[in-house]
Amino acid sequence: MPIARRAALALPLAALGRPAAAQPWPPRPPRLVVPYAPGGLTDILARALAAGLGAQLGQQVVVENRPGANTIIGAGAVAQAAPDGLTLLMASGASTVLNPLLYRQLPYDAARDLLVVGIVVETPLVMVVPPGLPVRSVAEFVAHAKARPDGVNYASVGLGNPIQLAAELFAMGAGVPLTNVVYPGSAPALLALTAGEVQVMFDVIGTSLPQIREGRLRALAVTTRERLAVLPDVPTIAESGLPGYQATTWFGIAVPRAVPEPVLARLRTALAAVQQEPEFVRRFADLGLAVQPPLEAAAIEAYLAEERERWGGVIRAKGISLGAAP
Repeated sequence: MPIARRAALALPLAALGRPAAAQPWPPRPPRLVVPYAPGGLTDILARALAAGLGAQLGQQVVVENRPGANTIIGAGAVAQAAPDGLTLLMASGASTVLNPLLYRQLPYDAARDLLVVGIVVETPLVMVVPPGLPVRSVAEFVAHAKARPDGVNYASVGLGNPIQLAAELFAMGAGVPLTNVVYPGSAPALLALTAGEVQVMFDVIGTSLPQIREGRLRALAVTTRERLAVLPDVPTIAESGLPGYQATTWFGIAVPRAVPEPVLARLRTALAAVQQEPEFVRRFADLGLAVQPPLEAAAIEAYLAEERERWGGVIRAKGISLGAAP
């Protein structure tokens, strides 16, 4: 069940209550730990969230970049922080769902030590091929791949990342052989794709959209359950022959799980207000991110459970492992 349709569980505007600045908490500026390097899209999102939360809470929210080890360094720091609500994590599927499935041992237990208080945005992926590939639909791509003894190659940016897992989920559902070719980042992967070195990529829509619009890539389908406003003529994979297919990445806010409930309530109220600001929604829609409606705690837990089931199945079936945590 997609987030957008969990209307019954969404927090109503009326529940947002009084402005955060009227409350005694927080006593000092909270910090938002971002487990990614400065300058990227996640960092841009984090700084916009920090500004919005600061306005709601009446205290500046300080952004602290702690990149490295596939988000493990930053997530571990927040998991081990004092449970006072003053240390927040720019959480993602990687830090809360994928890493516990991919690594044999982590310095934190995501389910025990971290609590996701809000899922802020989802990032759709798009299935793209080079314009020279003689396919114009998912069905034609599947037929093309099955007609080759070794299948075709897809581009990814490493093992266990959402781009790879989305491709493997597709391969399992469609019954086609796909071979992973790893590149050191999205830019070289897309360059190889446009040159025809690989035949397909399941890319974050924000990076592929300019090349789709310029005709350097052909979009076959999007990975969301519903079509996207930025690509209204591009079908979903689910409607293209793989019912139930969905693969997105997401970002939100998490805290140490032992944070007291009154503080959690304040954080949820402030975050919900930011998520419903029209300018915030518009800004990130323009960057290919879908800002989500605020959800109650039970809906967030259900969403995370669904993510663990989906990606856990792919990771186990393909034997993907990243060994011990770095």
